Amino acid sequence: MILFEDEDYVFVNKPPFLSTLEDRREKINLLGLARDYTGDAQVCHRLDKDTSGVLAIAKHPEAYRHMSLQFEKRQVVKVYHAVVDGNHGFQDTLVDLPILKQDDGIVKISKREGKPAQTYFTTLESYRLHTLVECRPVTGRMHQIRIHLSTLSASITGDEMYGGKPFFLSAVKRGFNLKKQTEEQPIMKRMALHAFSLTFTTLAGEEKTVEAPYPKDMRVLIKQLGENR
Repeated sequence: MILFEDEDYVFVNKPPFLSTLEDRREKINLLGLARDYTGDAQVCHRLDKDTSGVLAIAKHPEAYRHMSLQFEKRQVVKVYHAVVDGNHGFQDTLVDLPILKQDDGIVKISKREGKPAQTYFTTLESYRLHTLVECRPVTGRMHQIRIHLSTLSASITGDEMYGGKPFFLSAVKRGFNLKKQTEEQPIMKRMALHAFSLTFTTLAGEEKTVEAPYPKDMRVLIKQLGENR
């Protein structure tokens, strides 16, 4: 789970289905676990509960301020990987559309009321019915990657909130047989979005990149897509 650690920071590979911050509905969250590990821990940013991947945690207030300032000035390079529905050939494709957060926890594109948001997309691998995409958000709006991909008709696989469809093996595997009296389950029980890397500057002034390997469910999905082209 720990990807990198020094005297100032600990970077973890957040598993899916774990909230970043305290959640009234759940006892366990990443911030609580981090404070059990190092008492003054503060998370420097957040990931959606269903999103896996690299997350930066500061061990003391000075480290937190240092990282927060980099996020504020957009000096942290964030790279996400997503499996999306459909076949797409993105090459540094920029989506520059403002985002409005609504009271129901969903966001929408609103040129009149939304806050500026920019994301770059590049295709990493094409499959028959899906595409593995690198996502580089410039800004850090809520659900930014998810809504921006949906505007390209490339909703994240499994992200039903923004038009994505669950991935069933029967859709790509020839001769797929389901056991009698059982219902087929999607390979990923969440959206296929993973925070792959963060590039930042340490307190000592060194540039550092921390990468997070895919969790098991995303590895299985990509393996199946590759085997069933």
